[in-house]
Amino acid sequence: MADKVWFITGTSRGFGREWAIAALERGDRVAATARDTATLDDLVAKYGDALLPITLDVTDRAADFEAVKTAHEHFGRLDIVVNNAGYGQFGFIEELSEAEARDQIETNVFGALWITQAALPYLRAQRSGHIIQVSSIGGISAFQNVGIYNASKFALEGFSQALAQEVESFGIRVTLVEPGGFDTDWAGPSAKHATRLPDYEEIHEAAELARAERLGKRGDPEASARAILKVVDAPEPPLRVFFGAQPLQVAKADYEQRIKTWEEWQPVAELAQG
Repeated sequence: MADKVWFITGTSRGFGREWAIAALERGDRVAATARDTATLDDLVAKYGDALLPITLDVTDRAADFEAVKTAHEHFGRLDIVVNNAGYGQFGFIEELSEAEARDQIETNVFGALWITQAALPYLRAQRSGHIIQVSSIGGISAFQNVGIYNASKFALEGFSQALAQEVESFGIRVTLVEPGGFDTDWAGPSAKHATRLPDYEEIHEAAELARAERLGKRGDPEASARAILKVVDAPEPPLRVFFGAQPLQVAKADYEQRIKTWEEWQPVAELAQG
């Protein structure tokens, strides 16, 4: 379909901004949300009425519903809804404050949930649409120092897989995009860091070395925009798709170990069956 209408959260930088530009460049229209829409002024100047900037904090459920309604009323339809807003909370599990843990879940899980719920009535009514949930390799495997971030992405993965089954008969598709390390500010200005406990200091250093080795060469956010267009234009889009070269090997190693352990302990599983 030509001239698709996108609703993208978190468009001030990173994936959200690059994907909005890619959509606009090919003639699509975009409702772009950001906490500070001044970051979108250059895009408004360039693309004019094709871009609708909306100020939004995704943790505000009422504002989420109002933002989606505004976008639908403005453009007359919604074709692609991208839940991209989120951030990385660093810190070992014991180091996290209650506020840090809750804020991570509020943004990465509930923010995506509220936008999804807000969009679904419009997508059901038109019997079409595509929801893109920006997850992570951290939603497939877990790594020290980002445990609460892992928890948020595992939750996103879970409700999105269930959602895909619930809305398929309405012509709505769901895709979880699972990036590896990309050259964005996810671990920079966007990230938050818990206060370190002295006992973990050496383990923190080892974790940072392991993370650097795991990430290797970072992906190009601009190239990811070309990839997302392939996904949204696919006749049968996938439920899950990795972005970047590294995630597949990480996931294969993790799942091979899980299956090995499950098989070794199957006699205990059967004992529990009774």
